[in-house]
Amino acid sequence: MLLRRPGEDTMRPLITFILLSCLLPWQPESRANAASSAHSCFCQVTGYLDDCTCDVETIDHFNNDKLFPKLQKLLETDYFRYYKANLKKPCPFWNDNSHCGIRDCAVQPCPTDAVPPGIKSPGYKYTEAANRNGELECEKEKRLGAVDESLSEAAQEAFSQWNHHDDNSDDNFCEHDDEESPDAEYVDLLINPERYTGYKGSDAWKIWNSIYEENCFKPKAVKRPLNPLASGRGKKKETMFYSWLEGLCVEKRAFYRLISGLHASINIHLSARYLLQDTWMDKIWGHNVTEFQKRFDATQTQNEGPRRLKNLYFIYLIELRAISKVLPFFERQSFLLYTGNDTKDLETKQLLIDILHDAKDFPLHFDENSLFAGDKKQADRLKEEFRQHFRNISRIMDCVGCFKCRLWGKLQTQGLGTALKILFSEKQIENMAESGPSYGFHLKRQEIVALLNAFGRISTSVKELENFKRLLDNV
Repeated sequence: MLLRRPGEDTMRPLITFILLSCLLPWQPESRANAASSAHSCFCQVTGYLDDCTCDVETIDHFNNDKLFPKLQKLLETDYFRYYKANLKKPCPFWNDNSHCGIRDCAVQPCPTDAVPPGIKSPGYKYTEAANRNGELECEKEKRLGAVDESLSEAAQEAFSQWNHHDDNSDDNFCEHDDEESPDAEYVDLLINPERYTGYKGSDAWKIWNSIYEENCFKPKAVKRPLNPLASGRGKKKETMFYSWLEGLCVEKRAFYRLISGLHASINIHLSARYLLQDTWMDKIWGHNVTEFQKRFDATQTQNEGPRRLKNLYFIYLIELRAISKVLPFFERQSFLLYTGNDTKDLETKQLLIDILHDAKDFPLHFDENSLFAGDKKQADRLKEEFRQHFRNISRIMDCVGCFKCRLWGKLQTQGLGTALKILFSEKQIENMAESGPSYGFHLKRQEIVALLNAFGRISTSVKELENFKRLLDNV
């Protein structure tokens, strides 16, 4: 029989209460820290955007609940998953033969027989008639501007004129790869996804530094915030930069916000598809909250992170406006998203049209008429300067040492450049013929694939913010 000490029955509940009291405070504190983490990243990313009438909450609801699922389905189709790029072009700005030796930097090109015949056939370029006549003979492919003589005279004329249009067009914002180059290869974007590769440090920052410091509109003496290659990374520098940026005209502010938004989007992708575990058996990719906070947390970035996220929404509005305005180009009965499978091609076009109508119905579009307004000569001069700066950025992509980063960098800059081309071609789109070539405006297949995939990346980034917010709430 066990003997109890006097008062033991009354002491035991008291001791239990004291022990529980010591443990209980940790739970509220953990919740407070979690709320603080989410608050630190997202507290300033609300409400209306600079230079826009739209707000963040409207974009979140529209993208996450309506557009994102349809867009992902579209980008899985054969027409949009194959992108042709030359990843072997030398850097045009500095001598740099160093390439990323990390295996995740590699890109796996498509075998020739894996690409749908309607995509790789040069015989179809602009017309349904040309598409249905198959590929050009090998020897004709080698001749610049070769035309399949089995086509109708109208198709031959359209093909020839569009070749001339592509070669001489001055409405492009990007340097396009030569698709006929022996170094240009088709890449399946679904098996070469954009994700963290380990490419970082001075090589990666050299690319971004060249983009920001040499191509954004600002005096070289004014350094952007948190540039690791610049001295004086203090709060005073950040304040000076943004006070100067806000003093720019709307076009030059827009240029910076587009580049910053693209940069933010890429960083979100890398944080969302981070290499969490790498063993000889398997690799696990997933969300890295710490990496996300390092890039966007207000405290860790001296309040720069929330600005970057707001710029992500800005580029979303720009690209959304572009795809809404290009609807007439795709709605033409003669236009096909041709791969060689008639049934699937029709379904793909119908899905694309559905997405573009959703985009058109968005209630708070960016007003591109606010750009390049005023004196026509001055506006035209500024637009050309804008175009040349962006073309430079597209060329910088050939300096990226990681091939997978180079692939997605080229695609996303070409997509954004195509969006800008659309926004500044409103009259040409309005005057476009229902059938046959419309000499004032045209999109090549590469531009179409880049435009929708680039917007898909921005859309994915907005969706991922919802995921990171939930993860930070549960930290």
